[in-house]
Amino acid sequence: MSFIVLRNNLKEALLITERGLGENANLPILKSLSFKINKEGVFISSTNLEIGITTNCSAKIINEDKFLIQSNIISSLIANIPSERLDIKKINNLLEVKSDNYEATIPILSPEDFPIIPEIENKNKYLEINGNIFTEALTQVVQAVQFSEIRPEISGVYLNFDLEIITLVGTDSFRLAEKKIKNTNFKTNYEEGFKCIIPLKTIQECIRIFKKNEVIKLYFDENQFLIKNNQTKLISRLIEGNFPDYKAIIPKGFETEIEVDRNEFINALKFVGSSNQLINEVKIIVHEEKKFFEIQSTERSSGKFKTIIPAKIKGKNNEIIFNWRYIIDGVKNIQNNTITFILNSNTKPALISLEDSLYLYLLMPIKQ
Repeated sequence: MSFIVLRNNLKEALLITERGLGENANLPILKSLSFKINKEGVFISSTNLEIGITTNCSAKIINEDKFLIQSNIISSLIANIPSERLDIKKINNLLEVKSDNYEATIPILSPEDFPIIPEIENKNKYLEINGNIFTEALTQVVQAVQFSEIRPEISGVYLNFDLEIITLVGTDSFRLAEKKIKNTNFKTNYEEGFKCIIPLKTIQECIRIFKKNEVIKLYFDENQFLIKNNQTKLISRLIEGNFPDYKAIIPKGFETEIEVDRNEFINALKFVGSSNQLINEVKIIVHEEKKFFEIQSTERSSGKFKTIIPAKIKGKNNEIIFNWRYIIDGVKNIQNNTITFILNSNTKPALISLEDSLYLYLLMPIKQ
């Protein structure tokens, strides 16, 4: 087996596939990369038994073959060779890597020891969407997700597809983010809708790998999810269980509505929040018929911080304590100059939303 490859192409392929390496001490083979060389290119794969990543590195193929190699060895080697052209050859149980003035011979492993990466069963039905649009939508909801062993059904992003719209939802019980993608932004040959929960780790890797201005395709089986572009594919198991019925907690009305400049709101939260980095609590005080509202710190031992922000106010007086970092997570996902912040009592969720209803962010107050 031998092939000639450009160093940068191989380095990029290694960086992508390394995202799928496992950390299981009992299965050291999961820290290895699988190489399959055929006439279409060099296919490099990794898996942690939860997700599998395969990417195609273009190269001049001289002979076809396959082998397994420790990721840290090959990655370190490629990172430290300055030459652009690499000649790589398999000789028995060794891999020879040559460039102009550099040469290395490293051990390889049997490809038969590598776990089988499953294939999606249904490759006829798919969603087709721009990678930037999909990963931006994932970014807007994934901040509200945290891994939970107690409640695995909220340890990922809920995807609800109903032909006309894709709805993505994430929650950690303290906050919830929902993003909708209209059918004008995707194509599909599915004839009916479906629902699934994609694990948090999978979502994070999708954002890193597929955040590009190019077409991607999404495939779904009962237990698996596949996302791919022309170079790379990622397959993952889905989370079993039912996502919480969150619709019931979305406020239908409001006690107080604040319309405020986005950047002023963020700066004010950071200023007041800096008074105490441990508890992250701030109090929002709204007076009816005023043209401003207040944000002040709740921890007096570290000093008193407060600020007044111009705003359009509707509704009645309110004093509610929030985690200011949670508010910023929601506000940052809205690019409009002005945002609407809807408050109810200190026992009901607050709402940050857009007029077009394509994005909303709920967060619970901190009870005192």
